[in-house]
Amino acid sequence: MSYLIAISNEKGGVAKTTTALSLGAALAEIGQKVLLIDLDPQANLTLALGFEPGKIERASSDILLNSAPLEEICLQTNFPGIDLVPANMSLEQAEQILPVYLNYAIRLQNAIEATSKFNYDIVLIDCPPSLGAITINALTAAQLLIIPTQAEYFSAYALRDMMTVIRQVRAENNPNLAYRILVTLLDQRNRTHRDIRDQLERTFGEGLFKTVIEIDTKLRESPILGVPITQYKPNSRGAQQYRTLAEELIQYVQQTNSEKD
Repeated sequence: MSYLIAISNEKGGVAKTTTALSLGAALAEIGQKVLLIDLDPQANLTLALGFEPGKIERASSDILLNSAPLEEICLQTNFPGIDLVPANMSLEQAEQILPVYLNYAIRLQNAIEATSKFNYDIVLIDCPPSLGAITINALTAAQLLIIPTQAEYFSAYALRDMMTVIRQVRAENNPNLAYRILVTLLDQRNRTHRDIRDQLERTFGEGLFKTVIEIDTKLRESPILGVPITQYKPNSRGAQQYRTLAEELIQYVQQTNSEKD
């Protein structure tokens, strides 16, 4: 049975798309069949996997607006174990139109449940840097929300809005939505970064991943070159930390599933 994970933060520049790409590749590396769903109108995840968004004829917006079958939109990537539901600029229109639909928040969930051959272990949904209708769709469909967060004041402050949206989604459509905060772009030499990271740990406890993602220029380079960090620089710090995150995530998923049995 697939495990659905949304990756979201209303603040941009927190390595959200980098996390979707790098974590997806690290999971595929250990044998997981991974589907990446790009729900960001900027389509950076689509671009990072070697596709030109402007040439994509059918995208994730067709699933949200036109109830297109997910398997018809899905593309194979050049990386074993990773498929992609791409995005293009039409998602901007989807953000505006979606609230007009009845029960708009469950359209992505319905599309996934309607897919007859959905043989993925992990689904990672890359959300836009906003808390609008598209993100609500992702959180309604997801079992877990990963919130990438820099160890900086404004990024940590933005978590207040994320917690409000989590409560809203739990109350309206998805009572079992869980979350984990992932500290990204951490500079261990920076005292402020260390202090804020410690404060996040005190505040959120087990709601914080033990793994942290430190600043690594190779992580910035890999999406530009269209190659996940685990293949671009497999021995880099970034690659190793995303592998550690993948292992921690799999343990969490297994524990969660066993508690349900």
